[in-house]
Formats: sequence, structure tokens, C-alpha cells
Amino acid sequence: MAHLVCPIPTVPGADKAPDVPELPRDEKTASDGGVGGYEPPKSILIVGSGVFGLSTALSLARRPEIPTETAITIIDRSPDAGVFPARDAASIDSSRIIRADYSDPVYTKLAGEAQAHWRRALEDPNSLGGDGRYHESGLLLAADSGGDGATVRPDGHSTGLGYTKRSWVNALALAHSEGRPLSSVRLLPTPWAISKASLTEGEWADWGYLNAAAGWADAERSMAWLYNEVVKTERVTFVNGLVERLETETGDPPAKEQRVKGARLSDGRNFSADLVILATGAWTPTLVDLAGQAVATGQCLAYLKLTDEEQAKLADMPVCLNLTDGCFAIPPVNNVLKFARHSYGYLNPQPVAHAPLMVSSFPSNREDETQSKPSSTKTISQPWTHITDPSLAIPAEGVNDLRRALRRMFPWPELAERPFFKTRLCWYTDTPTGDWIIDYHPSYKNLFVATGGSGHAFKFLPILGEKVVDCLNGMCPEELREKWRWKGSIASSGNAAPTDDKQTTKPDEKFTQEAESLQKDLAVERGVATEDGSRGGKPGLVLHDEMVKSGRG
Repeated sequence: MAHLVCPIPTVPGADKAPDVPELPRDEKTASDGGVGGYEPPKSILIVGSGVFGLSTALSLARRPEIPTETAITIIDRSPDAGVFPARDAASIDSSRIIRADYSDPVYTKLAGEAQAHWRRALEDPNSLGGDGRYHESGLLLAADSGGDGATVRPDGHSTGLGYTKRSWVNALALAHSEGRPLSSVRLLPTPWAISKASLTEGEWADWGYLNAAAGWADAERSMAWLYNEVVKTERVTFVNGLVERLETETGDPPAKEQRVKGARLSDGRNFSADLVILATGAWTPTLVDLAGQAVATGQCLAYLKLTDEEQAKLADMPVCLNLTDGCFAIPPVNNVLKFARHSYGYLNPQPVAHAPLMVSSFPSNREDETQSKPSSTKTISQPWTHITDPSLAIPAEGVNDLRRALRRMFPWPELAERPFFKTRLCWYTDTPTGDWIIDYHPSYKNLFVATGGSGHAFKFLPILGEKVVDCLNGMCPEELREKWRWKGSIASSGNAAPTDDKQTTKPDEKFTQEAESLQKDLAVERGVATEDGSRGGKPGLVLHDEMVKSGRG
């Protein structure tokens, strides 16, 4: 019998952690943790207790370079006393995909490192993945060929098929470096093969592969585990409250150094700290100007009840994800099937009550600051969730697209019209490339920003905080430095649609002026769309418009 020999692709550094140069403390730039000799802060304020905030708090509480007398405080907008994070946080849900399947080998290697923690000591109920928090069900990643099999769009961005094929190469390389057989990453080159491997009976994509070394985690229970780990350190104080703005101060001439003093809450309370870490997810753009860098987008999640027979039929199915339309299914648990869409999402532009913190016009040694100018944005996409509106449901556009994809993946007559018993909007903080923002603010040396998860940060929960604190201390791995740096606002990103900035409005044209201002703000928000090849749906959809079409505006 003839055997197909597949060459082993390589992921740079997949078998070895990169060497991180030890930079002298007094040679670090502002981007690398401050200028001058390093002095650990006497107090640290973390705003937000999602996956970025809690994991960072845990790392800070455990790191030897942070003195035990350093006070660490977390403020979260959760309205429920003693509940962290808020129940509408992106990290609070029944499931999240755990994969190392990326088109970018840097994230493949990083996710492989995280997966080792998810798999560790699964028999121990006190481990992260133990007690049923992690399920290695496998992941079937696939895409449509689009008729021509194109891996790159005419505009130069990757197609879903292009992402999937590069991910397959990286998954094989990671399997090899980890000593797993290549058969653990099985090629599925036809719709029929995908149908059989997925156990769904639907030919829901044209080309893909099944990676046995992937799965999903119970997100809500994993976050509860992480919260309890933070509490056990006895180092962190938790505060319920809504931060409405950051308080700043300017030092004496000639330096006029700008600092963030702390945070002011909506109830009038003030919290100050030597170091402020902003980890507020999709709410971040309302506190600090991220125009052109990041935008809040709402993603569609839906849940379907199954019979006992249907649950048993799908008990061994893998996670199924189509990177052309972004739709995916998580293996059902307790007779509930989660079906969702990883897409460009909905924008929800709303006026801000308080202007977000802008990039300063004062001189700086940061190149990106000279390229950035204070934004005049007054309307910013903001989360609209089931906490602010208990009656909230996803728009008809989302329901119809999920229903279309569900029928294709599960061509079962009994499921065709069965209603979703619950839907939800999950809010991403999207960046143009899908890279995170983990860096010091260019104008405020004691303000550190950790956000821009772009819908794929949760899987890194066991190592994310360590990476954030590494960056905080000026030890960001070289291959991630450019990806995670502060990239400047709209002037340097070039993502927003061009607008005419000429002032031709007369005093009696106030209404027209406001309408034009809104359109400019919306153009800025629409200018940020994650173009890594993994997104489905249509870019630039506005939630209010879709709600109006649904009869719920």
C-alpha cells in the first residue's frame, strides 16, 4: 500500500520558548515600562475583572518583584455586590473554544503554551481544567472554497479558506513539536469527509481538518475558578462600581509629566493608585481614546434545546467552526446546543457621557504619539447587554443567518424550525489585525492598557496575566512586541473612511452639523474591522438599524 508522506512544516520557536533579553531597568522606553530606574508601585488599581483583569491580578499577586505591601485593587462595573466579573462580560458564558489553531504561528505557539495548562491534572477537581471545566472534544476547522478556492481576497486580506489552510500547517507543526502523531491533525478535503467527521450529517464546508488536541471550556466556571485563585492570594481588594472617567494630573514645568491619578466612580467615589491598569474589554473605548485602534462589536450567540436522543447522538461531536461564515457549534451539554457566529459584529454608536482620555499634545519620545492627535469623536460604539436591557435579543439578521447555518450543519428536519430558547450579544473589543493592545499609554506613564481581545483571548486565561505583567515590566517577547504595542489613533492607522474636515457649517445649521458629526464618528468606528480571515457576516452593521428592521427599534 502506498503511503502519503506529508512534510513537516515548522513553526518558528514552537519547540522552545524564545530568549528574552534582560534589558537594564534604566534603559527602558516608556513602551517598556517607564523611563529611569525601576521602582515597584506602592499601589495598583485594575479597572475590570474579566479575563485580562483577573489573570493580571493573579500574576501581580504572585510575582516576587511586586512587594507584598503593594496594595492591589480591582474595580468592576458588576451591579451585583460581590460578583466578579459582571454577568454580561465576554468571558461569562457556557463555553469558549480552546484551540491552538491559528494562521499566525506566533499565536499557535502561544496558544499551545496555554493549552498545556488547560490539560494539566484533569483528574484533579481543583485544577483549571478539572471538574469538567475543560473538554478536549477536538476541533473541526473548515471553510468554503468560494468556487475558485481563493485563499486571498482581491483587497489582499485572507479568506476563511486561506486562514484554515495556514492554520492546518501550523497545527501539524505544533503536533510534531509536542510529540503528538500527525494523525491527530486529520485532513478533511471534501464536504463528505467534513460531514462524517463532524457527526452532524451536514456538508457544511468544502475543506478543513480535525485537530484532536483542541476543545472547549466552560467559560463561566473557569472564570469562577480564576476569581477564587485571586481571592486565595489575600492580596487583592475587590470593589463594585462603575468607573465613569480617569482622573489625571500634570506635573510641574519643564517636564509637565502627565499621570493618571486614579478613577472616579459614578457614585462619586474616587480611587487613586501609583499604577492604573485598564482591562475593561469592550467598555475600554469609553474611558481612553482608541479611535482607529479598537471598537466594541456585538456578536450573536443562540441556544437550542435538544431531546435526550439528540444529545446522545452528538455526545462525541467536535467543536465545528466554519471560517467563511464564522458560524460554529459547541458540543451540547445537558441537552443544550450553543450555536454562534464569529463575525465583524454589530456597532452600537452612542454618545459618551464623559470624553475618553485622549493622547496628549505634549512632546513625547514615543513615535506613535507624534503620529496621533486627540480624537474629536463624541459617539462611540458601546456594549448593549442583557444587564442594561433584560429584554434584549439578537436582531433578525443574526437569527436568520444562524438559522441558515444551523440547517446546513445539522440538516435534521426536527431542528429546522425549532426556536432558540435564548439569544445573547457577546461584546468583543476588535482591532484591525486581531492583535491585542498590551502597552503603556503614550501620554500617561503610569497608565497601562490591556484590551483588544478581538474574540480570541479567553483561551489564553492560564498565561495571559503573566504575559501582561511581563509587558508591564518591559519584558515583552520580541515576536509579540510589535503586535501588542499601542499603535496610535486614526491618523496613523488609516482604517477609517475619509471624511471632509472643512468647516462650512453656519450657526443656524446646528442639526445638520450634529448629523455630519455623527456620520464622521460612525466612519471612524466602521474603519476598524478585524481582517485576519476568521470573520463572517457583513462589516459595518449598526445594531440600532438592525433592531429597527426587526421591529424592535
